[in-house]
Amino acid sequence: MPAEIILQPTPAVLLHKRAHLATVRTTLAEREAELAQLRAQLTSFEGRYLRQVGVLYAELDELEARIAEREVDLYESESARQHAKEVRQRAQETHDAAFGHAIEAEEFDPPPSLKTLFRDVAKRIHPDFARDDAERTYFTLLMARANQAYRRGDADALQALLDDYREINATIAGEGTEAELVRLTRQVQHAERDIHNLEAERHTLLAGEIAQLHLDAEAAAREHRDLLIELAANLREQIADAQHRFERIDRQIRAHGR
Repeated sequence: MPAEIILQPTPAVLLHKRAHLATVRTTLAEREAELAQLRAQLTSFEGRYLRQVGVLYAELDELEARIAEREVDLYESESARQHAKEVRQRAQETHDAAFGHAIEAEEFDPPPSLKTLFRDVAKRIHPDFARDDAERTYFTLLMARANQAYRRGDADALQALLDDYREINATIAGEGTEAELVRLTRQVQHAERDIHNLEAERHTLLAGEIAQLHLDAEAAAREHRDLLIELAANLREQIADAQHRFERIDRQIRAHGR
């Protein structure tokens, strides 16, 4: 690995590097805020989707599974049994998708290792430990990121924050201009890397199914329509049809004395 090239730490070089770091960190904070807003927007929309539409998909798939299982009693074939197994599995997946988020939120109980890791991170990047206003602003951003990772149970993200801090600070001895230039250079590199990662995450979020559905919902809203209400109405019709099919096949089975 090539050696890291560091300019001579003259006052002008340090001043330029500090200004560059401030610019990069400002961009990072903007990207972080934009991504947080996008996450919140999509999370809110997903919650509405699950409450209005997802639960109906779960109800429909549960009925389809019950129909397939009753067909096993009617036809007693291997193909019917295999079909019933597949439909039941799909119903379980749909149920988990519709109700899993609420269950996970209720059951979240971070393990001791995660709590310890979070405390180790907070001891180093809490805004109260900042050396100046610029660093306090940056530590506030990092602390928000650590809190989000903790709530997600993301130990890897917390460890990455801790590793970054150690790389920038603990491995650089001394408090002179050379040590400061090394720290500034690495801080710029880390901030630029974080900007790249945030942009990649934003692209991934926007390419996801929920984001695409959200765009469709916004397009419908411009036409004074509510897409989720329309989807829910269509699903209720399908549920009613599935209920009639279940009752019909149930009568057939009873007629055969099964």
